[in-house]
Amino acid sequence: MRSPLQGGLPPSGTVVVGAVVEIACDESGFSGTNLLHSTAPVITHASVDLAVDEAVALITALRSGFRFAPHELKSGRFLRDSGAQEALDWFLAALAGRAHVHLIDKEFFLVTRIVDFLLSEPSYAAGTRLAREHHPAALALYEAGRATGGDWGSFLSAFVDLVRMKRRLPVDQTVRRFFQARDALRRHGLGTVADAVLDGLGPNHVRAVVARLDADDRTVPPPLEPLLPALAETVLSWSGGRRQVLVTHDEQSALTADRLTRLQWVLADGDAPAGGADRGGALPSGVSPLAGLVMVDSRDDPRVQVADLLAGVARRMPGIIDDALRQPPPSLTNPTARRPQGTPTRVSRP
Repeated sequence: MRSPLQGGLPPSGTVVVGAVVEIACDESGFSGTNLLHSTAPVITHASVDLAVDEAVALITALRSGFRFAPHELKSGRFLRDSGAQEALDWFLAALAGRAHVHLIDKEFFLVTRIVDFLLSEPSYAAGTRLAREHHPAALALYEAGRATGGDWGSFLSAFVDLVRMKRRLPVDQTVRRFFQARDALRRHGLGTVADAVLDGLGPNHVRAVVARLDADDRTVPPPLEPLLPALAETVLSWSGGRRQVLVTHDEQSALTADRLTRLQWVLADGDAPAGGADRGGALPSGVSPLAGLVMVDSRDDPRVQVADLLAGVARRMPGIIDDALRQPPPSLTNPTARRPQGTPTRVSRP
């Protein structure tokens, strides 16, 4: 017996007929709130705009042309096969212009949470392109902090313990530990911007945010949940401000109807054209690019199975992802990084 699917946000009458794209999504590397002690340091959120019959044809071709068994269409087994490179090249070519991958570095995600939640008002736009004004500060802290060694890990760990919504230690203890870790990191002299971020962390605001989390204030998004900003970026990328996006997603307990409704509202405000006019094919003012999200069991939807395979491959081979889709861009954290030879320069929609 399968458990009933939970979560999702069925589309309403606000869908703009004739301006909708339907995508199927899945992720790889998601480890819940275990963001620092996971074997997967990154999360990939993949999406495709294939029709069901197109996804079936693609999977059938992998099984027949490259002789993959059904259980081998998971990225780990797929990439270990003797003919993996040829199959991968074919798979990526088949998805050219029909897929998008968003990559999240888990440590950088935590830094965006610190900056967006503890230096300003927490919001569902935090960590997305809709809150870009905080991005430079987050990058500066991320780059400088990683060079400090153990104090950096202690600081991030203290933040996780501070905002964890379950099994948290007493508030006074977690707040004190967080600021002790902040002070230890500050003594390294991280540079003007990074030091300003650390100096701007105030106990009163931090306690106020924690109190809202304890009170189950639903206007505050879950601070250790990366799938919501990943979904937002995916929707914004497919929408381009010109069409709504209907999402079919593998079941994820984090994508509740309440959270998705709030995200839908934020995207409507952030993606509307200036002045509210419907110019040049843009979405009318107040219309969210997120038309709705339907949960499915991946075993029942070949489109999600394709997205799952793409997400897993991209997590293990992030060089196939266009730099613009990475968070943070690799050029800012590892200037000597190079893509493996033979991989395409981007996996994205047109």
